[in-house]
Formats: sequence, C-alpha cells, structure tokens
Amino acid sequence: MTSLPALLGSRRFRPFFVCQFLGAFNDNLYKNGMVVMLTFQAAGWTELSPGLIANLAAGLFILPFFLFSALAGQLADKVDKTVLARVVKVIEILVMLVALGGFIAQSLAALLGALFLLGAHSTLFGPVKYALLPQHLHPPELMAGNALVEAGTFVAILAGTLAGGLLAAGNAAHLGIPVAGLVVALAGYAAARRIPAAPAPVPNLVLRLNPFASTAQVLRFARRDTTVFAAILAISWFWLYGALFLAQFPAYAKDVLGGGETAVTLLLAIFTLGIGGGSILCDRLSSGRVERGLVSLGALGLTLFGLDVAFASPPSILGQGGAAAPLGELLSRPEVWRILLDLFGIGIFGGLYVVPLYALVQSWSDITERARVIAATNILNALYMVVGALVAAALLSAGASIPTLFGTAALVNAGLALLLLRRHLNFLLATQSWLRRVATVRVTYNGLEHLPVSGPALLLGHREAAADLPLILAAGQRPIEWVPESGPRLQAALAAGRLVVHCPAAPQGSNDILSAKERIWHSLAQMPVPLLLVSTSTEPTAPHTRRKILMTISPALAPTPASPAELDSVMAAPGSPS
Repeated sequence: MTSLPALLGSRRFRPFFVCQFLGAFNDNLYKNGMVVMLTFQAAGWTELSPGLIANLAAGLFILPFFLFSALAGQLADKVDKTVLARVVKVIEILVMLVALGGFIAQSLAALLGALFLLGAHSTLFGPVKYALLPQHLHPPELMAGNALVEAGTFVAILAGTLAGGLLAAGNAAHLGIPVAGLVVALAGYAAARRIPAAPAPVPNLVLRLNPFASTAQVLRFARRDTTVFAAILAISWFWLYGALFLAQFPAYAKDVLGGGETAVTLLLAIFTLGIGGGSILCDRLSSGRVERGLVSLGALGLTLFGLDVAFASPPSILGQGGAAAPLGELLSRPEVWRILLDLFGIGIFGGLYVVPLYALVQSWSDITERARVIAATNILNALYMVVGALVAAALLSAGASIPTLFGTAALVNAGLALLLLRRHLNFLLATQSWLRRVATVRVTYNGLEHLPVSGPALLLGHREAAADLPLILAAGQRPIEWVPESGPRLQAALAAGRLVVHCPAAPQGSNDILSAKERIWHSLAQMPVPLLLVSTSTEPTAPHTRRKILMTISPALAPTPASPAELDSVMAAPGSPS
C-alpha cells in the first residue's frame, strides 16, 4: 500500500492534485467573494436585493452541471484527459479576465456571467477529475488517491470561501477578488501542464450535443450496473446531506447558537476538517482495498451524530434580539462543544462513507464509459442538492426549526442506509466481513497471485465454507462481487468482467448439491471464464484470542471442467474446498 506522502510526491498524482485543489479553491474564492461584496455594495450596482443575488449566484453556478455534464463526460472519454484539463484551465483564466472586466465596469451581468462560466469550467473538469485517477494510479492506490482528492476538495472549499470573504472585506475588493482568481487560475494551468498523458479510451466516440438526449444517454450508462448505480445514488445523497448542513450554518450560528460571523466560520471549518480527516482515515482502515464495508460504518456515524446535533441544540433565540455573542462566550458553553464534536463526527464519518463509493464507481465502471458514468454522478449530485435545498426551504417555511431539519435528515439517512444494505447484499456482506476482521478473526490469504488483474473470473467455494467465505471480499485489490445464486445473475456479473465469488447450494428443501453444481457448470459452459477454487481452514489459537483463518485460492483450472460430474469431482478432490 502506497503511503499518502509518497503518493502526493509522485509525478503521477501531485500535479493533478494541485490542479484540482486550485480549481475548487478558485470556484469558492470568486463565488463567495462576489456574493459578500455585493451584499454590502449592491445598492451601488443593482436594485436587486442581496438575498436574491445570493440565490441567483447559487443557481447560475449549479445550472451548467445539468446542461453540460453529459457533454463533459463524452469529451473525457473521447479526448486525452490531460489535454482536456489544460483546456479547462485556459477557460478558467479567460473567465477570470471576464470577471476582472465586470468588477471594473461594475456590471452585475458580467459578474454573474463569469460565475456561470466558472460553473461550466467545473462541470467540464468533473469527469476528468475522477476518471483520470484509475488511469494514473495502481489498484492499491485508488482508495488513497480518492481520500486525498476528497480531503483536498473540502479543504479547498473552506480555504477559498474564507479567502473570498477576506478579499471582499478589503478596500480594493473589486480588484483583489478577480486578480487573486486570475493568479490562482494561472497556477492551476501550470500544474495541469505537468499532468502525465491520460489517453482517451474511445477516441472515435461521436459526440451528442443535444443536452437532453446526451443526459439521458449517460444516465442509461450509469444504470446498466445495479451496484454502480446504487453507489452513485449514495454519493448523491451524501452531497445532499452535506449541502443541507452547510447551507444552514449561517442561520444556525445566528438564530440557534446566538453567534456571529466567526461562529459561522468555526462551524464550517470543523465540518470541513472532519471530512478531510475522515477521508484520510478511510485510507488507513481500508488497507488500500476498495472497502465497501466502511460505507455502512459511515452511514451509521452520519445518522448518530446528525441526531445528536438536533438533540444538543439549544432552543432558538430568534426574535429575542441582542448582539451576537463573541466566540469566546460561545465556547464557554458545554453544549457548543458537544455540537462542534457532532459536526466533526459527521465530517469524519462522511469521509468514511463517500470515499469507498467513489472508488467503487471508478473501479467497476467500464473504462470506455467511465467518464460518462462520472458525468451521470455529477448530474445526480446537482439534482439531489437542488431538491434537498427546496425541501429544506419548504420545511423551514412550514415552521420546522433548523435542529429539527438536521434530525429529519439524519433519520432519512438511516432509512436509506438500511435500504442499501437490504437491496445490495454485497454492501451488507462487506460490512460483516470488515467487522469480523477487525474484532473476531485474523485472515491470511494464500494464492492472491492467482487472482486475474483484469477480466472476469469465478471463485467457487463449498457450501460448508459459507460462513467464512464472505471474508474473500477483502482479498486482493480488485473488488469482488458475491453472487448468491447461479443462472442469469451469475452470467451477468461475469459478462461485466467482475471477479465473482459463489458458494454452491442446493435448492431450498433439497440436498441435491450436484444439481447446484450442474447449474454452475451450465453457466460457465455458456461463458467460459477462469474458474478458481477457494478453501478455508481454521488454525489453532489460544483461548480468548481472535480466530485464525487461512483462505487459499487455487490457480485457475485449465481446462475448465468438461461436465458437471467433472466439476463435482474436482471440488471433491484433496485440497479443494470440501
């Protein structure tokens, strides 16, 4: 497993990381700087209210994700991603020049137009950002790369938001904001120039320019694989959940905690640093694997800490008047420390939740469609955030308090997590496997070199090993899919190029294991793939210590058994999982 510092220092990753960090930083520097400055100077620029300007800015920034994400995904599959990253950075430089002209001319239309173009720039870079990682990183590095990208993104959001606010408070904000943005954009272009080449997987792809038709197409790509689509929906829910909390921080700090601007900054910093810390922790807990078991742990933390924010929050002081309490006074109250701990916990478990999901989408998506699948993720992310904002506004307008809103979101999160575990067995089995490896067993894997590095393969274990066989999900670096029954579902998983583990079992009410193996053989006969046998054995251990399990993976059988009886004979041979 590559260490995080080593990965950050590598030419394969460092320029890309710097490029994406500066892009996220610049988006938030310009957006927040412009909104804050216009909040206090809007009277000299326009008759629109500051509140309307803030909402208009948010809408214009997110609109390109609906309009251009599909095109961005097509371009990232058709064009070298490094070339596309450089083009995107050139666009960012031009946008900052438009913004500079808008500030000098005091043109609100130009400033909002630049913000729309900045959203389009982020939309184009999104599929490049996530589809490039699997091309430049080795499989054991994928979790670490995603952890650093997620941590870096949220730290960049925080830093850019703070920098924009500070620049907006300066005497020359109309020059400081766009000039700083231009400098950051130039630095981002310099970093993009050092990103290694990432050849296009489908250079002959015909672009579909109709945004509605192309959006429908990329959503169809995303829906082809039920596990990948479930991961995409879970990612989008995470962005809704996080955006809901972030959007309420100003009103929560003022009307619930009784603080001012510094309290808002503190809440934002604690939440963001928590997500960064959780992303880094995720890499440590996963040991370099795409560890789906952490998703359930993350969902549990999001629910428990979200509910505790609701319970720990004091009654609203809205309408009681009075000046905002200084930060020192807020920190002298025990409930504020509890709330800060809860927000940090939400961030930590949010990192554990979302990093494996992104890694799963990247590793299980077909390389020829990966960027378009990422584009579908971005579309759904934007849709979920907009819907979440509308629902939150409706609940607040109906009289719900902000703590009640937080508690409601936490309960919905629990329900969605249970639905994910119920409908997608692999997430539940991965959770059980991870908990067992942490708490009750020590697993040694023998024969990992026999796992193919690409393409489909079937890992076959005996039903007597069914209790321990799910531990195979943590073997190697490629994600392994558990398929409980043979037939069409088994064939579909193998056709998708997966590593599949299956345990033969007789039909309910029958002891005819041979008939189960016949069904497996017929599946393999229609789709010849490598067949590997998996055996498990328990090693002696001292009392009150974790049980030691040895899991052995055989070389691929060559040739594949010629008949169901031969398959049964092979599995019954000495050393096979019988």
